[in-house]
Amino acid sequence: MSNDILNQNQTAVSYPQSAGMVQLTDKEFNDIRKIVYDNFGINLTDQKRSLVVGRLFKLLKSYGLNSFQEYFDYIQSDTTGRAMGELINRISTNHTFFFREKEHFDFLQNIALPEIESRQKKGFTNDLRLWCAGCSYGDEPYTYIIVMLEYFKAKYSLWDAGLLATDISEPALHAAQKGIYPSERIRLVPPDLKHKYFKKIQDDEWIVSDRLKSEITFRRLNLMNSSFPFKKPFDIISCRNVMIYFDQPTRDALVKRFYQHTTPGGYLFIGHSETLRSDSCPYEYIKPAIYRKGAV
Repeated sequence: MSNDILNQNQTAVSYPQSAGMVQLTDKEFNDIRKIVYDNFGINLTDQKRSLVVGRLFKLLKSYGLNSFQEYFDYIQSDTTGRAMGELINRISTNHTFFFREKEHFDFLQNIALPEIESRQKKGFTNDLRLWCAGCSYGDEPYTYIIVMLEYFKAKYSLWDAGLLATDISEPALHAAQKGIYPSERIRLVPPDLKHKYFKKIQDDEWIVSDRLKSEITFRRLNLMNSSFPFKKPFDIISCRNVMIYFDQPTRDALVKRFYQHTTPGGYLFIGHSETLRSDSCPYEYIKPAIYRKGAV
């Protein structure tokens, strides 16, 4: 079924089915919008109304519910958290591929990693910590590890290095841990790196090497948590194309939490379609989509 039939200016958006029509009224949309915002920080504007219908329709029918009001009541009454998890899995968007927005990976290789290596040579810690916040299906964190391995080569073993990859979507995390991708998703990987870090398992499927998998810890994490359970700060925090779904107060609060968990001199990467307000951002602006925490 196509979402093209949906009229976002209607007070009730309908989705066709064999037994009739399921409508999303203003009240139902506002109820769902509030619960998504309160729990996940995602701001569902009026322009996202048809998206809500399209993505939740099959879920609603799988529960045997006849209206979005019944679905909302079901979420409210579920004490296991399962219904809430399925809601965010359907609402969240996970579009990504390897070496997407390549400027970040070039900056990591040419600027950030040499800076970190220079600090280590001066007697500072040999920790190298990256956090990919909103890792989706794993394309991004695996790309970071490829860049790190290629930069340090044999010297990589001298570092206490690794990458934490978190996401709110359990299906996305499960897929990321499997590390299986169609050819289209790895089309920007240079041929020599593709054959070095991937293995072809079917005509159009490749699996990442165990070497890459061993360097990443995948965990479920809600970025709306008031605090994060990290004992050490990160040299790089990458939160790309995630905050575009948040309103300004939510974005400001999250950036401040990121700042608390960034090493002095460390970097925050955001998506190229995103910006941070200069009057509320604690980081120093370096270039589009790249920010730095001042050194001590």
